[in-house]
Amino acid sequence: MSGRFVRIGETARATVELTINGERVAALAGDTLLTAMLCSVRYVRQSEFGEEKRAGFCLMGACQDCWVWTAHGERLRACTTVVEAGMRVVTTQPEAQWANLAS
Repeated sequence: MSGRFVRIGETARATVELTINGERVAALAGDTLLTAMLCSVRYVRQSEFGEEKRAGFCLMGACQDCWVWTAHGERLRACTTVVEAGMRVVTTQPEAQWANLAS
């Protein structure tokens, strides 16, 4: 996967593995989920109003544009959630995924 951000500093921290949309990615211990995502993938989530992809907006917890979901449907704010080993994150609303399974 090719990320939107390129890490240029703090590269000596321990690696943490997580899954984004079924793809395994590596982050660094202490990264926020938003940082990990933007270093690994091109977008943070799909818009709930269309096919557009969103990449976050303020990057500091003010705008509400970085909501993602765990594989179990729990909502997370990517900019304020610290990555944990084994996290499984999806970028589309669970309801949209369930609708696809029903059809």
